[in-house]
Amino acid sequence: MSASEMIAAVVNEANGPFVLVQAPRPVAAAGEVLVRVHASGVNPLDTKIRAGAAAHARHELPAILGIDLAGSIVAIGDGVTGFAVGDEVFGMTGGVGGIQGSLAEYAAVDARLIAPKPANLSMRQAAALPLAVITAWEGLVDRARVGAGQRVLVQGGAGGVGHVAIQLARAYGAQVFATGTAKDGEIITGFGATAIDFQAEDVLDYVARLTDGEGFDIVYDTVGGATLDASFVAARRFGHVVSALGWGTHALGPLSFKGGTYSGVFTLLPLLTGAGREHHGKILRAAAALAEAGKLVPRLHPHSFSLETVGDAHAMVTARQATGKIVIDI
Repeated sequence: MSASEMIAAVVNEANGPFVLVQAPRPVAAAGEVLVRVHASGVNPLDTKIRAGAAAHARHELPAILGIDLAGSIVAIGDGVTGFAVGDEVFGMTGGVGGIQGSLAEYAAVDARLIAPKPANLSMRQAAALPLAVITAWEGLVDRARVGAGQRVLVQGGAGGVGHVAIQLARAYGAQVFATGTAKDGEIITGFGATAIDFQAEDVLDYVARLTDGEGFDIVYDTVGGATLDASFVAARRFGHVVSALGWGTHALGPLSFKGGTYSGVFTLLPLLTGAGREHHGKILRAAAALAEAGKLVPRLHPHSFSLETVGDAHAMVTARQATGKIVIDI
């Protein structure tokens, strides 16, 4: 293989297999850096794009998937400042909107989308964070203005976004509660939140038990559907409900009668439109500082995967068998 080529995993059709190919190595254009990819995080969205079931991601096949990455800079395009060859970085950089993803040895990425990798995290750990932490941050910090002393409920606290949202809310001084199944309880409490078994206790019952019936200042829904409806019920008077999956049709009465606020989070917008990319880089820099302070640790699935076994990784995510974020070693 020549120096102008690389190995990449390509999906040619919906639900098709990953095919390893020799592809042209990208070149860093103006405003970009060329990253030698060391690790690629697998998100549920990646599996939906591969299945042809994520029109909102606008990533037509055949394509190289992979939204999150961690790696090292090997070349810098014109106009890029603040980065140098050899820097270790992480970011949510492609795999949607027709932008090459991270399931390849190299990726040319917009320098606005990346940040220096947390010094105390491995490449694998860093690659697990970008989509999850940006989604959690945009909801809790940007929309809901989370702060000290607030009661925050995270719906789906053991999930990829959920366990990061717990840590983020706690870092801002909030008292955090999180829903999950009975088997999720240990994970949720391990991250410092009060666990709620949503299958065993109705929303009105846990609101009464945990908040004296007042409700939660902020509810972050990472599940959607009926869970978003329950979130409207769980919010307190003048409370704020945020959802990363608010794509259905919902009755706003339970929230409106409390004078509450609803915010949607669509993390892909800067990648799809080009607007607001600098903010993603700023979020990742702030998240890196939290990680280096010991306040943000991603939960990883223990088994390793490679470009050769990325299909197995996707199958595990689709079957909901992963016990943490799956990361591909490139």
